[in-house]
Amino acid sequence: MPRLFIGVELEREPRQAAADAIDALRQAIARRRIAISARWVPVENLHITLWFIGEVTDERAQSVHEVLAPPFRIPPFSIRLAGFGAFPPTGEPRVLWMALGDGLAGLRVLHEETGRRLAPLGYEPGHREYSAHLTLARVKEGPPRSGIADFRRLLRDVPADAGRSRVAAVTLFRSRLSPKGAVYEPVLRVPLE
Repeated sequence: MPRLFIGVELEREPRQAAADAIDALRQAIARRRIAISARWVPVENLHITLWFIGEVTDERAQSVHEVLAPPFRIPPFSIRLAGFGAFPPTGEPRVLWMALGDGLAGLRVLHEETGRRLAPLGYEPGHREYSAHLTLARVKEGPPRSGIADFRRLLRDVPADAGRSRVAAVTLFRSRLSPKGAVYEPVLRVPLE
């Protein structure tokens, strides 16, 4: 069964700048000898998720495709990616991310419109407010409790600026598992107008 999610792709230069920032973060972690085990997102998979759908039948995937297909009546806009952080906001980090400076309001509008389109299929928004971010890594094993504060300081101190990326489409992705990890395949790109 296909595994689907909806997101926003980054332009080539900001994606590479984000990859460079990730490398700088990984080097800073190594220099400080912070014990952390994480599964880092490959550069080609970097994106901003609007809505996670999960595994669906082929018929359901076609229905998702159909409700998403009409252009979004939202003008294109730009986002700026800068600054590292982690979820949850306190305690042991489970997800490392890059924050959005500009463009957050536009992404929230896209998230809401995506929800409206998916609602007839029975998809409902989560209980938490939408939090736009660029996922960088999923932490398998975080630093020991005594090192969490130092690690969070490191996230604030390491420079992270991927610059601006234009958002001109919403993308439906299919995630395929492989021995090397997930591969994200764009299935549909819906333009903003």
